[in-house]
Amino acid sequence: MRTIAASLFISLDGVVENPGDWHFPYFNDEMGEAVSGQMADTLLLGRKTYDSFAGAWPGIEAAGGEDAGYAKSLGDARKIVVSRQDLEFTWRNSELLRGDLAEAVTALKNEPGGRIAVSGSVSVIRQLLRAGLLDELHLLVHPIAVRKGERLFDEGDETIPLELVKSETFSTGVLYLVYRPAKAA
Repeated sequence: MRTIAASLFISLDGVVENPGDWHFPYFNDEMGEAVSGQMADTLLLGRKTYDSFAGAWPGIEAAGGEDAGYAKSLGDARKIVVSRQDLEFTWRNSELLRGDLAEAVTALKNEPGGRIAVSGSVSVIRQLLRAGLLDELHLLVHPIAVRKGERLFDEGDETIPLELVKSETFSTGVLYLVYRPAKAA
């Protein structure tokens, strides 16, 4: 069975919205390696994240600069977009997830292939966590309190127990934390 690993840039106070506004001063080679290590043959993306990626990465690939190899890997990956709207895709290997998210992702996990990555797409990550379908949560915790914006965990009645399986501190003060679902205490 395939596994699903989600990764997010997150502030110390839990904000995941608009990381482009606050994350770049902390980006270095250590973080670049961590992000590159999350590459997979299949990407599961929310529509907003897809739109952002599709608006940037094909141009970066075409420009042929230092990030062109990573951009090509993203372009070559199968991209499955979670949206309630019909979409027209301009980026190669992109398709719309059809039907119920939990059912479709369960079927996807049972298909042959490698790991499935989720980047950004906080609403998708929340749904996968609630459905028990997320296998790993990779957080790059930045040493900044953004103080406004959407947070990873919203208000709710259910707790989501997690188990820390890896931690690393980068020279910029960013913490790289990897969690897996844990049994409730």
